[in-house]
Amino acid sequence: MEKYCFEISEALEGERIDKCLSLLIDSLSRSFIQKMVKESGVTVNDKVVKGSYRVKTEDRVSFLLPPAQEPDIRAEDIPLNILYEDKDVIVINKPKGMVVHPAAGHYSGTLVNALMYHCGKDLSGINGCLRPGIVHRIDMDTTGSIIACKNDRAHNCIAEQLKEHSITRKYHAICYGILHEDGSIDKPIGRHPSERKKMWVNEKNGKHAVTHYHVLKQLGNYTYLECELETGRTHQIRVHLASMGHPLLGDALYGPNRKAPFVLQGQTLHAKILGFRHPTTSEYVEVDAPLPDYFRHLLEILS
Repeated sequence: MEKYCFEISEALEGERIDKCLSLLIDSLSRSFIQKMVKESGVTVNDKVVKGSYRVKTEDRVSFLLPPAQEPDIRAEDIPLNILYEDKDVIVINKPKGMVVHPAAGHYSGTLVNALMYHCGKDLSGINGCLRPGIVHRIDMDTTGSIIACKNDRAHNCIAEQLKEHSITRKYHAICYGILHEDGSIDKPIGRHPSERKKMWVNEKNGKHAVTHYHVLKQLGNYTYLECELETGRTHQIRVHLASMGHPLLGDALYGPNRKAPFVLQGQTLHAKILGFRHPTTSEYVEVDAPLPDYFRHLLEILS
């Protein structure tokens, strides 16, 4: 077991113990921490505390983290919309609502489960048992192109292209408000200081992030955009457009508090174009994922 020990700073004074620990340890979910507290696994100043305990400055918090158990990730016969495939890579048009890889409490129905069935053992192992073949991710409610690798050589090649920002990644999006001209957003992005699921523009400690956008069409009170990633930070397009006052239509995390005037499942964001240098031939390969039905229907309504 791994032992964690913390001394509470003045900035966390008054926080519930479960929230406090979730802020201090980004790798543990708040639900996991709540379960651990409930099972008397957390002490403050050497005394077991309940979940309602609110920490004080200089409290000494400690607990033992049980060893991780390797989950049984199973292959599942889930249909895949394959845009491109050969012996090295496979490019999928991911549907809305599909998680890319398993995580705590979510071990089935993911893209990885589907890839394991389709590809068998022909998936790269660099990212471990939870993410075989996975080189990059797109959000659960973002649709479109995602590439997976069938061997470690291909994985290293694609990962290097992602690192050097040489992969073409163009997204189609609908945002609130009217944008009249093309532009670029160059703002660093980091983890939100108090909301674990959110990212935000952090000028001091954020990572370099650049998004280029091209206005495709103005749609009444909305704008239809093509966004090209120069970098690939978590939630990058969503955070960047929200920082300009133009959040994505349907984005419950970064959008306005009011309900979207359409029946939507998450943000209107689609990874349309994906281009890369092939790991074996070095030739440039580009795939174009057709817009999903909900997106095309929305464009028809707004036009």
